[in-house]
Amino acid sequence: MRRMILACSVLLALSTGATAGQIYKWVDGQGNVHFGSQPPEGQEAASVNPNISQPKVAPPQPKAAAESGDKQQETVDEKVKQDVAKQEAERKKYCEDVRTDLAQLRNNPRIRVEEKGELRRLNEEERQARIAESEKAIAEHCK
Repeated sequence: MRRMILACSVLLALSTGATAGQIYKWVDGQGNVHFGSQPPEGQEAASVNPNISQPKVAPPQPKAAAESGDKQQETVDEKVKQDVAKQEAERKKYCEDVRTDLAQLRNNPRIRVEEKGELRRLNEEERQARIAESEKAIAEHCK
């Protein structure tokens, strides 16, 4: 990486000398404008300054308006960051719960669930269906 930076620096330093030569401008018999490093023989050529002017910078906005817009944007950005962090925490909790449930379903053939205030045991088909649902939920929502 250092060699690459060094090589680029050397090339950049050397390239400025290549553009430092004189440039000439002339108009031919048909009225076409030409530019070149050598003036044409037998024709008058004007010397051109090769320095390129810097592009004009847009005038700065009034500070009060810029600062108020920045503060509003920062407020919105912060709110969005908080919302994203909250959603990510909820997703992690959900994934943790689903993985725990899946481990229980896989390791324990006798699973009891509460329905309408009563406990009942899941049969094997129901257990396998819940395992499949849990695996699908993990694949879709968890990394």
